[in-house]
Amino acid sequence: MKLIKRYIGDLFLSIRFYFGLSLCTLCFVMSFFYPFFLVVSQAILFVFLFLVITDYVFLFFFARSPRIRRQLSERMSNGDTNEVTLKVTNRQDYQLHVKLIDELPEQLQVRDFELEKSFSPRQEHSFLYSIRPTERGVYAFGDTHAYVRSSLKLLVRRFTMTTAVDVPVYPSFMQIKKYQLISQTTLLHEHGSKRMRKIGQSMEFEQIKEYVTGDDVRILNWKATARRGNLMVNNYADEKSQQVYCVIDKGRLMKMPFGGLTLLDYAINSTLVMSDVCLHRQDKIGLITFADKIGSILAADRKPIQRQNIMEALYKQQTGFLESDFEMLYMQVRHRIKQRSLLILYTNFESLNGLRRQIGYLRSIAKHHLLLVVFFENTELVKLAGANAGNLEDVYVKTIAEKFVFEKKLIVKELQKYGIPSILTSPENLTIDSVNKYLELKTRQAI
Repeated sequence: MKLIKRYIGDLFLSIRFYFGLSLCTLCFVMSFFYPFFLVVSQAILFVFLFLVITDYVFLFFFARSPRIRRQLSERMSNGDTNEVTLKVTNRQDYQLHVKLIDELPEQLQVRDFELEKSFSPRQEHSFLYSIRPTERGVYAFGDTHAYVRSSLKLLVRRFTMTTAVDVPVYPSFMQIKKYQLISQTTLLHEHGSKRMRKIGQSMEFEQIKEYVTGDDVRILNWKATARRGNLMVNNYADEKSQQVYCVIDKGRLMKMPFGGLTLLDYAINSTLVMSDVCLHRQDKIGLITFADKIGSILAADRKPIQRQNIMEALYKQQTGFLESDFEMLYMQVRHRIKQRSLLILYTNFESLNGLRRQIGYLRSIAKHHLLLVVFFENTELVKLAGANAGNLEDVYVKTIAEKFVFEKKLIVKELQKYGIPSILTSPENLTIDSVNKYLELKTRQAI
């Protein structure tokens, strides 16, 4: 059975083989009408069979399988372009034509992926291709199949290379490098942000120094002045090690797709970047996820390992189909977070009534912490609202779309009425808008 599988199971017929067989058949058909053509037909058949046998012996008794290695990172970034390299080496002293079929993970839903190239003797070539995961989890790469043809190209032999490997897809850690420079500046000016004046004076004492022209006389330290005989002032530094919690809603409204990713994925990617920015600003970063039940809770910390802890916690978060319980969230926040902190709540409200059902709990949280509500605008409705109406049906669709877009703006006004800052943003601008708002609040010393 193994011999049959080895010498026949991996054998395939090429298009050139069928062309040759069709030519032999045509010649024998012609011999019925022209008897003298029979000898020519037999000669062509014998030559064809000789070439087929030669090609078979060459492929199955002399040819060696090409060496194939797949190179990819130990983990992939969700929503980003990840590169995969296939290194193929022709181990023969003659030319081979190779077609590669790489078994990609089922999450990509790619069924027609193949690569082809003619290899010179002992030639090595690298095939580079990219994939864009849109789901977190384990991506299982299968084996790599090489379909080899000789110069005759009548038969094809399949070589299967064991290259199966499981690669985890984590939240978008590639965005961390993209936004690392943001943490070195106050705000991102090219996105229309501006410097905000501070609300008050920082109260984190740093040192006592001698008075120089321009120092605020209100911070004179009279006791130190009496001891030294010179005017001395207190020097204050910007407050650090403040607590920031990213609170992620995993309810059904966060399952809405955009650009291949769900709103939950965008919130998770933004949280990962936010954790890196907060750690660079020497703040403590924590995490809370919730839906109808509480999910992961990580206490705020400023250790470098906290970034990895957040990534591992976010790696397995999934949306549910039930409505989120904001009452339970309020109870958990009051029980677990004792110090006043900045809570960045990633959620979504599709209607003003949906907000009003939860506004009581949001107001209760805002009494004890600085609550920043981040929710999403429906970009498809924005496009419909801005489109030109060509007929009565288009007018109806445009009017309904404008109603829903306006209701999103009313949600912002409703939150402002109760003193709760908010961000209404598109999924693609979520990260930059969230980071800018955090840096603005830090600059204003609102935390």
